[in-house]
Amino acid sequence: MSFLAARVLEPPNPWFSWSYVRDNSDTILARLREHVTLTVLTIVIALVIAVPLAILARQVRWLSGPILGVSGVLYTVPSFALFALMAPFTGYTKSRTVLIGLVLYALLVLVRNTLVGLEGVPADVREAAQGMGYGAARMFWQVELPVALPAIMAGVRIATVSTIALVTVGVIIGHGGLGQLLVEGFNNNFFHAEIAAGAILCVALALAADGVLYALTRILSPWARERQ
Repeated sequence: MSFLAARVLEPPNPWFSWSYVRDNSDTILARLREHVTLTVLTIVIALVIAVPLAILARQVRWLSGPILGVSGVLYTVPSFALFALMAPFTGYTKSRTVLIGLVLYALLVLVRNTLVGLEGVPADVREAAQGMGYGAARMFWQVELPVALPAIMAGVRIATVSTIALVTVGVIIGHGGLGQLLVEGFNNNFFHAEIAAGAILCVALALAADGVLYALTRILSPWARERQ
């Protein structure tokens, strides 16, 4: 049989198929839920760690270098290598292995942007608040944090989009969210519809998350919007 005849006899393999989406909707939604869950947990946990670290780095100046340096070194470690190194200690098939790795990657962006935002609070604003009797806690929550919020949210947007992309690497231990569709499509005789579904949903999720966070930033910091 000639090569051309063999190609003609091959079953159709379109890049998009409503029948595939309909027949596998449960699987697709499960992968999407895992992807969203890992992303949200990563950003929340990373923020809980990054904000105190940024405050510490601002208060104790000599610690800013080590804090940013350590987070920067962790960011340079290839994701495949990091997950492989952690798996023996955190579990070869546990989602927490992926989650820990993602949090470590998000820390650099969040710590750096939070520190930049806090350092960008004008000195005269702090002095005015102190003159009005603001203590350290009240100063942070009512003065410094609102002023630093646009920079912090910019870091959250970057960290969120990069996390959505990195979640797919978790496929090496079976928790890659939409990345599972990509790999399963390649393993399933290069099934175009499955590969396209994973890729399109991953891109759409990143765009949607970035758009929501951008809108949230404008709502939470109207003074910044008025200056633009």
